Amino acid sequence: MELKSVSVNNDFDNYDLLKLVDQGGCSAKLSAVELDKALAELPKVTNENLLVDIETHDDAGVFKINDNYALVLTTDFFPPVCSDPYDFGQIAAANALSDVYAMGGQVLTALNLVLFPANIPMSVLKDILRGGHDKVAEAGGVIVGGHTIADDIPKYGLAVTGWVHPDKVITNAGAKPGDVLILTKPIGTGAIISAQKINLAEKETYDQAIETMKLLNKRASEIMSKYSVKCATDITGFGLLGHALKMATGSDVSIRINADSVPAIDKVLDLIDLGCIPGAAFRNLEYVENDCSFDKSVDYNHKMLLLDAQTSGGLFISSPRQHADNILKELKDSDYPESAIIGEVTDKTEKYVNIH
Repeated sequence: MELKSVSVNNDFDNYDLLKLVDQGGCSAKLSAVELDKALAELPKVTNENLLVDIETHDDAGVFKINDNYALVLTTDFFPPVCSDPYDFGQIAAANALSDVYAMGGQVLTALNLVLFPANIPMSVLKDILRGGHDKVAEAGGVIVGGHTIADDIPKYGLAVTGWVHPDKVITNAGAKPGDVLILTKPIGTGAIISAQKINLAEKETYDQAIETMKLLNKRASEIMSKYSVKCATDITGFGLLGHALKMATGSDVSIRINADSVPAIDKVLDLIDLGCIPGAAFRNLEYVENDCSFDKSVDYNHKMLLLDAQTSGGLFISSPRQHADNILKELKDSDYPESAIIGEVTDKTEKYVNIH
């Protein structure tokens, strides 16, 4: 990816990071297909205290310290996903912290990961770091340091350490037939950012996407943990269907999703209809197509929405049926009014994920 020509003026408050990149946020992830090939060559790690590793493609690693504490370890960084540097810092931090919340953990510390060009003013980097600092502080954690590298494209994220009780770890491999599937945030951020780059997104739609990405999954994690949920993941670069597939394969079940029930950011389907579909959606299609079935009633635009790469997406919770209504009510009454029940877990069928 080459640095694009951007006129730098003295009005740094209006510096548009989005003009620097072709793909930003989690849309810049490697293809899940290619990533699986690389990971398959790694030797299997064995340690009696390693509770969660890459075996199930989970959100974070979990390492047991003693009978009461286990560390939750994760990292995430990416190119800009929005125009404003401060917003970018907040979103990148919220995205990195989300992996801890998906595992049912609490945030302890974070390290800044920074790649930054020499030809962009340091005031821009300061705003990015300030956004990250404020979001980590909101999460109740502290940034204790970091590392910087000169690069052609700015990239920012965090290496995060959290903790969880060893008996209360939530993974993406614990879904049970009969569970109800809940999504806590609307999707569509990838398509909206793609539209924003070519000035097709309405301000209200873009602003909603930014606020959605900045929202921490902290409270959602606390709610699901209260009801002893055993299985969840967060929706990021592999799209709703990619992460649903990882949950289904990790749990050896099938997942049934009602496309019309999936919450979407306002006007995103209109933007998809105009062709605002990032390349990541097609990479995600390649990853899931052999293991997913689509009912004829699911149109092309909905299909692309379900494949859209999300940045700092919501939690995808596999809840025991008896707790689902209470979890949903508490989510809606807190920070996640657009939370919705979008499907269910079934016994394994021919396909891992079935969309109707």
